[in-house]
Amino acid sequence: MAWIQFICNTTQEKAEALSDALSECGAAAVTFEDDADQPIYEPDVGETPLWTATRLTALFDAETRSEDVTKMLANVMDEVPHFKVEAVEDKDWEREWMANFQPIQFGERLWICPSWHQPPAPEAVNILLDPGLAFGTGTHATTALCLNWLDTADLTGKYVIDYGCGSGILAIAAALLGAEKVIAVDTDPQALEATRANAKRNGVEIEAYLPGECPDEPCDLLLANILAGPLQTLAPRFANLCKPAADIVLSGILQTQADAVSDSYGAWFAMQAATQKEDWIRLSGQRHVR
Repeated sequence: MAWIQFICNTTQEKAEALSDALSECGAAAVTFEDDADQPIYEPDVGETPLWTATRLTALFDAETRSEDVTKMLANVMDEVPHFKVEAVEDKDWEREWMANFQPIQFGERLWICPSWHQPPAPEAVNILLDPGLAFGTGTHATTALCLNWLDTADLTGKYVIDYGCGSGILAIAAALLGAEKVIAVDTDPQALEATRANAKRNGVEIEAYLPGECPDEPCDLLLANILAGPLQTLAPRFANLCKPAADIVLSGILQTQADAVSDSYGAWFAMQAATQKEDWIRLSGQRHVR
């Protein structure tokens, strides 16, 4: 099917109303993009913020006339913005989307491979994982920082907890790297479902729980790739979930947040120097021996 897209520059205050109006006019999809290089790293809970300068793109059937859209918008809005109208190139969008996801190597022995690719190193530890709704395909710096740590670790016979599991990528990596028992925890039931499905695809057993159902048995390694605020709040809980001398690996932390997060864990863990990738930080440490 052929499409055209209506593109305009708008503001944070007007973007949502304009999106709703375009949807009423028959837009098949409306997307927002940053129009001023203004990244949003950690919104408040329950918020979905937009950028001060937002680029809005609305997708319409190619038979749609721009003057008809403008006329319909004028009926529901006080001010109609100027749009640039472009034809969308006709492509095999499924193949186009799949081509964007190639196998990625982490460290020396760990690879993430989409199911439509042959693993480039069959003898390596290959995680078969397709992009999906649950967060985590290894492409984000926070996930990469954790995978690089796991690549260097000896997990043979260890009990591992992946807290905030998303797609289950870290839990699956730990299991394939030799962990004896792996538990995945997330507040999102969809993430738990994705983790179970991905674990099955990779031939590993992972128990998946909501936070309130997570067993209290202390682990040898706790991984948490979430955000700085929850990491600070969960510090006492994580301390209780770790054996003496257990490792902890924390990610999802901006450079400006690293000291505060590290200090939150100092009462229970000997924290090590931070490792940085792009704007993100990984913290690691060992549980104090009582």
